[in-house]
Amino acid sequence: MTEIVVLADTHIRRGSIRRLPPAVYAALERADLVLHAGDVVTGDVLDELAGFAPTLAVLGNNDGELAGGLPEQRSFLVEGLRIAMIHDSGPTNGRAGRLQRRFPTADLVVFGHSHIPVDAPGLGGQRLFNPGSPTERRRQPHHTFGRLRVDGGRLVDHRLEVV
Repeated sequence: MTEIVVLADTHIRRGSIRRLPPAVYAALERADLVLHAGDVVTGDVLDELAGFAPTLAVLGNNDGELAGGLPEQRSFLVEGLRIAMIHDSGPTNGRAGRLQRRFPTADLVVFGHSHIPVDAPGLGGQRLFNPGSPTERRRQPHHTFGRLRVDGGRLVDHRLEVV
């Protein structure tokens, strides 16, 4: 079983007093893998996350410092589960079809950008997952992050956690 912590839109700048909430650190202590769907802002955050577990991230629109170091999208396997990641999935309207066309073989598509948590079925058996933001909720009622469990190539648990 692989425990995955999913983050996006942390927007933690170098020298900032902003930190990840305690609930995120508690989840990171048990993580086997960390995914960050962009707007990391500084490499220090990626270094901190990598201190807990291997970390994969994609480039967000506020990640200028990390340009050239992070891909705009990525696809990878976790225990045989096909996962794709991108920061901006575009408007809500048409998202499922757009992500199915962009990542036709993915079982799970992780994205960020909107700060709006999403855990929903997509098209063709895909699952669409946006963890929201643990630090900048904007118009959302809560700060959130995501947790996934993969076992034997299957997504056996997917949840949005309120912090």
